[in-house]
Order: sequence, then structure tokens, then C-alpha cells
Amino acid sequence: MKTYLVTGAAGFIGAAVADRLVKEGNKVVTIDNLSTGFREAIPEGVIFIEGDTFNPQIIAKLDNYKFDAIFHIAGQSGGVTCWKDPIYDLNSNVTSTLLLLNYCKEHGCKTFVYASSMSVYGDENPCPVREDDEIKPKSFYAVGKNASEHYMRIYSAEFGLKCTALRLNNTYGPGQNMDNLLQGMVSIFMEQAIRNHHIHVMGDAKRYRDFVYIDDTVEAFILAANGKEKELYNYYTTATNRKTTCERLVAEIMKNLPFDVTVEYKGRTQGDQFGIFCSYEKIFNALGWEPKTTLEEGIKTMAAWALQRKK
Repeated sequence: MKTYLVTGAAGFIGAAVADRLVKEGNKVVTIDNLSTGFREAIPEGVIFIEGDTFNPQIIAKLDNYKFDAIFHIAGQSGGVTCWKDPIYDLNSNVTSTLLLLNYCKEHGCKTFVYASSMSVYGDENPCPVREDDEIKPKSFYAVGKNASEHYMRIYSAEFGLKCTALRLNNTYGPGQNMDNLLQGMVSIFMEQAIRNHHIHVMGDAKRYRDFVYIDDTVEAFILAANGKEKELYNYYTTATNRKTTCERLVAEIMKNLPFDVTVEYKGRTQGDQFGIFCSYEKIFNALGWEPKTTLEEGIKTMAAWALQRKK
């Protein structure tokens, strides 16, 4: 049995990673402030510490544990929210990382895996985007993710920590918070469709993203923690190398719902990328990771789950 810290296990990705680790027979601890997650989403058997990951007093509660690895997944992840409260965004996504890296240094935890974001790339690169393309964040959220990556790089170089940043593209699937209409393109569109039989897309129908199913994202975290790379600091993009427009995504959602849905394209989200899809060549070559679930399969499964939870 190994012992892991998975921050944010009341949230979508954190809960899925924690569940995988528990089912494999490991001991799992989580910190979550329940700002967007749910207590009932925390997998059975996970030790729960309620609070902010950027609060030193909360981090001090970890002193009784010796972790084999830390998966830092908690964080403010809404593009809209970062503009409304940039200080909270900074603390949630950067201060928390620094505190946890320092905890690793002081308590002998040698492996740190971080949920970064494809948003660090901005809009300036030709697609498919690769890891060494230009970094030009367009939002406070993206700046924070990139800052955390640099802290990890320095902690690897100066203190010998094995740090891996996963630049996640849009993760979706069963378990996503359907009530939070400020984050998660798939969940926002699907919830609007089920609740109102109408989808309001902020921006152009031709905007595009790269969508990765939750099981594939979880696998990336597990592989990252167990990677045997020569370099201590590594950064990878989880992606499908597939461009999916808003128009295409909406059509796929509508195809899997038992009623008609209307659609409008209106407005914009401040600091949002127009379009991005990414290569997964680097993570495939280093860790053997590749996406297994197609968008068609993933949306079908998620729609069935979303419809069932409304009954």
C-alpha cells in the first residue's frame, strides 16, 4: 500500500484520480474547500481535510502523513471566475502549489504531479500545438498555471523533486459538475440542453477545442506519477490531436438527447482562447499515454449518465 495526497477529490478530476488509487489498494488523503465540489463526490475511504490548499494551517495538517506522491488537482478552474476574483485565482492556483512543493521538500515526498492547462499556450500557435510552442497566456488563470509550472521546474532543479505538469485539454465525462455553468464546455452545454432544451454558446460556432475523456485523463496522472524519465521536471499535454468546433460538439450532444434542442451563438467570454487542439506525441513517447475514448463514445456515455441523474 502506498499513501497519496490528491487535492480536490470533491471535484471532477480529483475524485476520479482518488477513486482509481483507492481501488488499487492505496491510502488516499484529500484537501478540498468544497467551493465547486461536493462532499459526497469524495470516494469512500478517502481521508478528508476540509479547507483551502493555500492556507498554511491546512497544509500543516498533513504533517502526520508520509506521501509517496502528491497529485495537486485542486484549484480555481473557471475562466470567468479568474476575472471576477484574480487574487483568489492566484492563491488557489499558485500559492497552493508553492506551499505543497515546500511541503514535499521538507517532508521527503519526491513526486509531485500538477494539473496545469492548455490555456498557457494562448492563441498564437499553429495547431496541433506542441509542448515547446510559444507560451502566451490570455487570462489570469492561464498565467497562474504557467507560474506554477516554473515553481515546479525550480524545485526540481534545486531540491531534486520529480515534478510533472500535465497541461490538460478540456476533460469531460460522467461525474462532472453539471450545476456549475462557469466551467467545463461539455457539461455547460449538456446541462443547458437538458435543463432548458436550449444551448447558449458564448462566441462563434467555429471556436474549437480538444476534448479528452475523464478515464484517459486519470490514466495520464497515474502514468505521470510512475514515470521513469531521466529529467526530474517534465511537462506534457494531454490531448487527442483532434479539432472539435462548438458547432460539432453541440451536434454530438443533441444527437444523444431524446428531445429537440435550440441553439444560439451570442456574446464572448473575456480572455477566452478562440481555438486550440494539441499533439499528444510527447506524452506518448515518454509515458506511453494515448487517448482511448473517442468524442462520440464519450458524449454518448456522458449523456446517458446526465439524463439518468435527472430522474
